[in-house]
Amino acid sequence: MKLLIRILITAVLVLIIAKVMKGVIIDEFTTALTVAIVLGLLNFFVKPLLVLLTLPVTIFTLGLFLLVINAVMILLCDYFIDGFRISSFWTAMLFSIILSLSQSLVYQITGDAKK
Repeated sequence: MKLLIRILITAVLVLIIAKVMKGVIIDEFTTALTVAIVLGLLNFFVKPLLVLLTLPVTIFTLGLFLLVINAVMILLCDYFIDGFRISSFWTAMLFSIILSLSQSLVYQITGDAKK
């Protein structure tokens, strides 16, 4: 049940951020729901591999390269999902930062934060 709530929260946040940001286009709520699911799957399966492969760069940049990896995850979602479009890498970077911060805020408010 917690997973479904997290997916719904992420879908709503993706939809809200897409309405506010220029360069991010989402056709409908079901597309946002698909983005939330695919993003969760990419973060579970692909992101750890990318983090491991780029560990020297991540250490050298004191962890800031993780922002690039998050933007790549968003761009992968753009590639896989019709109806979800990101105009540039920098838009994907800003989108990922805003999404991460808003997820953290909402999870803290709802008491669903990871412990």
